[in-house]
Amino acid sequence: MALGLIVIYAIGPMRANVLNSTYGTDYDANYFFLGQLRSVALALIAFFLAFKVVPYKYLQKSAKFLIIIALLMSGILWILALSGSSLAKCELGECRWYNFGPVSFQPAEFLKLALVIYLADFLARKREAGDIGKLKEFWLPLAIVCGASLFLVVIAQGDLGSSVTLMAIIFGTLLVAGVPAKQYLIMLALILAVSVGAIATSSHRMERIHAWLDTISGAEVTDSTYHIENAMLAIGTGGFFGVGIGNSVQATGYLPESINDSVFAIMGETFGFVGLFLILAVFGAVLFRMLKVAEHTAPGDERIFIIGVFSWMLVQVAVNIMAMTGLVPVTGVTLPLLSYGGTSMVFISFAIGLVLQLSCYTSREVIKNEDISSRRGVGGTHHSSRRRRA
Repeated sequence: MALGLIVIYAIGPMRANVLNSTYGTDYDANYFFLGQLRSVALALIAFFLAFKVVPYKYLQKSAKFLIIIALLMSGILWILALSGSSLAKCELGECRWYNFGPVSFQPAEFLKLALVIYLADFLARKREAGDIGKLKEFWLPLAIVCGASLFLVVIAQGDLGSSVTLMAIIFGTLLVAGVPAKQYLIMLALILAVSVGAIATSSHRMERIHAWLDTISGAEVTDSTYHIENAMLAIGTGGFFGVGIGNSVQATGYLPESINDSVFAIMGETFGFVGLFLILAVFGAVLFRMLKVAEHTAPGDERIFIIGVFSWMLVQVAVNIMAMTGLVPVTGVTLPLLSYGGTSMVFISFAIGLVLQLSCYTSREVIKNEDISSRRGVGGTHHSSRRRRA
């Protein structure tokens, strides 16, 4: 978050100048930095609440209520957008935010958190009851909730990037819940088929596919390949150590969404290969620790929840970086904790806070026949410690 603040402080005035000159707006030079600073403050509050104040078990008991509220919020936004209400904020023809004057809210981010909590509770209950894999008891309610979530994000909001994250959450939690392999693969094939259909029936999405294919084939730069080409140019310009803070050229208007989806490319230009390597190392360390927490957590809803958050963060990091390096088409996925925007940062910070809360109650195995009386009080609290294997 601190690194993101530094970068946005440096390129925020450039972004404001571009918007002011292009659209006639009147953004102050520090507008984006102050907005990001507010987002970081809210995210840290959300993180602390999840870690120390809001018990995970309380959220687990409220799982059905949370997913219903999240779906209703997305559905109401769709209705407001269709009716042309000013409460629906639209950009590039897609309405994905509630507009409350100076504050906007993206319900898809809340839906991600609600879906993780719901799936963790639902899958744990079904596994305990022995209903995993049964059509009426398991697949039907699961298909209704997941299908409604994907419909409201992909069709109603036109947000393919968030749908990729939702699918990662769904398949990550199903994998750890112990769904039969054959059924898991069938569902995976069905979702992929629906995804291909959603892409093929959208001219905007197909344009992105063609742009990506043109880029990797080395075709001449066109309007459709402009974003990917300039993102790769920014990373290449950064070289080994980068051009330095405040010296970005791409942020002056060449690279679209420089403070949002393209912030990784700007960081590559600013900090170079070394800087990007360190950023990837930090993300890798966080994700690795999530897996360790899951490993030390008893099988059940808590482990499923942790894997759901892990899948959420992993896919967003991977897809954003791969898009900026030309490995996949541009999908509009933000880089967690670094991209400009409050809703995404707040909800993923809350989710990480819950993972940290659960890490305080991980299990431990003691070497067989070992006298541990002399070890008590050493190496941490009785809640968590490194697992010792016989």
